[in-house]
Amino acid sequence: MVTTKPRVTTRALVMTAMLSAIAFILMFINFSVPFMPSFIKLDISELPALIGSFSLGPVYGVVICLVKNLLNLTQTSTGGVGELSNFLLGTMFVFPAGLIYQRMKNRKGAIIGSLVGAVIMAVGSVFTNIFLVYPIYYQVAAPKDAILQAYQAIIPAMKSVEQSIICFNMPFTFLKAMLSVLVTLLMIFLVVYNAVYLVLRVMIDMQIFGRFTTHNMAIVHSVLSVVLPLYEAFCLFL
Repeated sequence: MVTTKPRVTTRALVMTAMLSAIAFILMFINFSVPFMPSFIKLDISELPALIGSFSLGPVYGVVICLVKNLLNLTQTSTGGVGELSNFLLGTMFVFPAGLIYQRMKNRKGAIIGSLVGAVIMAVGSVFTNIFLVYPIYYQVAAPKDAILQAYQAIIPAMKSVEQSIICFNMPFTFLKAMLSVLVTLLMIFLVVYNAVYLVLRVMIDMQIFGRFTTHNMAIVHSVLSVVLPLYEAFCLFL
């Protein structure tokens, strides 16, 4: 009997749940920026979704975006409008990024995918905000005139909310996406750096221990010296 491998593995489900929980927590770590109205916050909650999109696939990245916003609905202060906007923009970001990375599974693919996703997210934010998110926001949170006044408090030359969305929201959304990209690349660099450092350390310790014991025992001692603090000094002292 031939059995097919299930499309959704237990590992993928567990990782999706963990990344969704982390993304939900990161939504609480947000702050206002001087060049944006106070009702728009900066956060990096797309970071776990981007990681999930790279490691598991673009569909999982979208699921992480969905789950974190569904969880945040329990304490929303925007009537769900903020969560709707966050989900739509997050999907525009992580899905194309993960799709490109699937076809170019290297650092170049991750960078290109992230840049393309960031551009799509920024441009897409103009249309979703003008035609969907802001019209709902006018009904449940603040009238259109109040929103325009919030933008005009920063740049008085703004004539309409639509102009403000293009001048404010689009570049802000791109910068927000690039912040997640930079953090992701930094994490990848740190992981690679630590892995290379540990390998080099084991190889150097093997040369040292190889002078006093057999080759196999030198490997054992070298690995233990990396895992256990002061193990190397203790062995050499003895």
